[in-house]
Amino acid sequence: MKIICIGRNYAEHVKELHNTAGGPDGLPTEPVFFLKPDTALLRNNDPFYIPSFSQEVHYECELVVRINRVGKCIEERFAHRYYDEVGLGIDFTARDLQREAIARGLPWERAKGFDHSAALSPEFIPLAELGGDVQRLHFELTIDGQVRQRGDTARMLFGIDRIIHHISQYITLKIGDLIYTGTPAGVGPVHPGDNLKASLEGHMLLDFDIR
Repeated sequence: MKIICIGRNYAEHVKELHNTAGGPDGLPTEPVFFLKPDTALLRNNDPFYIPSFSQEVHYECELVVRINRVGKCIEERFAHRYYDEVGLGIDFTARDLQREAIARGLPWERAKGFDHSAALSPEFIPLAELGGDVQRLHFELTIDGQVRQRGDTARMLFGIDRIIHHISQYITLKIGDLIYTGTPAGVGPVHPGDNLKASLEGHMLLDFDIR
């Protein structure tokens, strides 16, 4: 099982982090992806413990697609056959370590792939129950009851099928692989005592504490 994360997939998030690259408008011209190890998973709404090596861990709420068949070099028009349910996740990022890595031209693994940095909803919902169109979904993250992020998959720079096509040119997708599809604007730090809740089309999928 692989955890594949898409970066820079919502224009407003790219702008809020001043993390421009690619085309003349500063937005990427193709999907950007990176990997997390399976030890990054945080399951069952277990609490997230802020690691001692970072002073600035940020939340990034994302739609998660689970792959249901093996595929390589998947044509975009057939990509919809490779998933049928979706969930939510939090890509926890040690932002201070990430900034350091970017400044030094180094990989992001320390900032993105540390233990329990990928919270995953215990439940996945069949896409058919959500209307069938993965590019017409809305999700929301609250912290202590205050809305921090609202996501609309119609606003993705690269849709799910394009993402699957792109990744599969380089990496074979297998059953159970998870694709974290990028976060909208509104990211920020977590603090001990925070309670995070995330819902997808009215379905509460994440509800856990920060410690």
